[in-house]
Amino acid sequence: MDQSRAPVLEALVAYRERGDLSFTPPGHKQGRGVDPRVLAVLGEDLFRDDVMTMNGLDDRLQTGGVLEQAQELMAQAVRADEAFFSTCGSSLSVKSAMLSVAGPGEKLLVARNAHKSVISGLILSGVEPVWVHGEWDGELHLSYPPSPEAVEEAFRATPDAKGVLIASPTDYGSCADLAGIRRVCDRYDKPFIVDEAWGAHLPFHDGLPTWGMDVGADVCVTSVHKMGNGLEQSSVFHLQGDRVDPNVLKAREDLLGTTSPSTLVYAALDGWRRQMAENGKDLLDRALDLAGTTRSRIGRIHGLWVMDKEGSGAFDSDPLKIVIDVSGLGVDGYHATDWLRERCHVNMSLSDHRRISAEITVADDAGTTDVLLDALRALASARDLPPAAPIDVPEPGELELETVMLPRDAFFGRIEQVPIERAGGRVIAELVTPYPPGAPALCPGERITAPVLSYLTTGLKGGMDIPDASDSSLRTLRVVAE
Repeated sequence: MDQSRAPVLEALVAYRERGDLSFTPPGHKQGRGVDPRVLAVLGEDLFRDDVMTMNGLDDRLQTGGVLEQAQELMAQAVRADEAFFSTCGSSLSVKSAMLSVAGPGEKLLVARNAHKSVISGLILSGVEPVWVHGEWDGELHLSYPPSPEAVEEAFRATPDAKGVLIASPTDYGSCADLAGIRRVCDRYDKPFIVDEAWGAHLPFHDGLPTWGMDVGADVCVTSVHKMGNGLEQSSVFHLQGDRVDPNVLKAREDLLGTTSPSTLVYAALDGWRRQMAENGKDLLDRALDLAGTTRSRIGRIHGLWVMDKEGSGAFDSDPLKIVIDVSGLGVDGYHATDWLRERCHVNMSLSDHRRISAEITVADDAGTTDVLLDALRALASARDLPPAAPIDVPEPGELELETVMLPRDAFFGRIEQVPIERAGGRVIAELVTPYPPGAPALCPGERITAPVLSYLTTGLKGGMDIPDASDSSLRTLRVVAE
């Protein structure tokens, strides 16, 4: 196929040139009805290009195959059999992948450090999770993706599990041994789903961690808005082999997705694929060089330490994810992030009790990284930051809670709201998720323990954000009624 083509963008140009007049949604009619004060901020072009795919870019029956061609080009570019565009983010795509492998009452091996969207999928589907725990770094207080050995042990213990879902890279850039896990799945003839939301760029450079499709994963989910040039909510899930039926996968996506997808998101996805297919190697060469230089320069700032593959226990790590330990300054990542935003107008990505992070993408250059470095130097010399709050980070194994109910049954069952002092030993009925990175500390159906409660309460006092708890103050928790 001709990777220089961009079918969605080409159809959008043709739509403009035809001068079509639509009596369909969206009701703003290419911006003609929009308040001028809105146009002054968002621009007329955004609304002009916000048209429907059906009865817009394509005809009523979509016989032009605009979207189909764009997805075929994407699949070829990343070495997949098929690709499906999603305008609802990878939160929807990963649910679609899960539901194409396991159904209500069936079991699925799931990495316990999975994103909250995975847990939401378990709640909606009634799938029974069999948690696979990653390696816990007691020194860095960090969890890495599960090893092939951990997956093998889980399949031995639960041979009726329908497949496995692993997140790699994580929000910290840590990557799993995907080839090793794939070999385990081959031995048990089980589908392998990779939540590769942070890995949309991986297929386009061999100096980056392994891309799941290249080692035979069945489904890979990517968020192009994270490390690519897509708009927010742009996601693609990729499929290969015959262990997952493409018709089932598409049916699950149709079940969960919107019937009004954004052409703007489709067009940006299409254009990003073309850009990376044509120039991705060169663009990523420059990004990797820039990231390497930036890492080295940050490492020379007093009190800062940059995580890398050699300094962690991860199988591999993405060098474009710059994770910076600020504990040497005597501060925590929460307040460091706030300080950088308020004082330097620099927004960081991840923040936890001792770390902050910045992603380097093909959009960066020496100018943007110089601003980052100046801000970090200012942070290192700041005298108005509070000292790091004492947070009771659990010891190894203390985050591995007992699951006593299906997540769906706990979430939708009879509940009561109890003071947190009385929550120990009860079964949690809601998600309680430090965000970012978005891996729940408490999942519905798990038995609450004192170490996790202490971690959450001290973390909240120290600056942790827990946006999905019903009581954001954590004075109370939703638990299963006794």
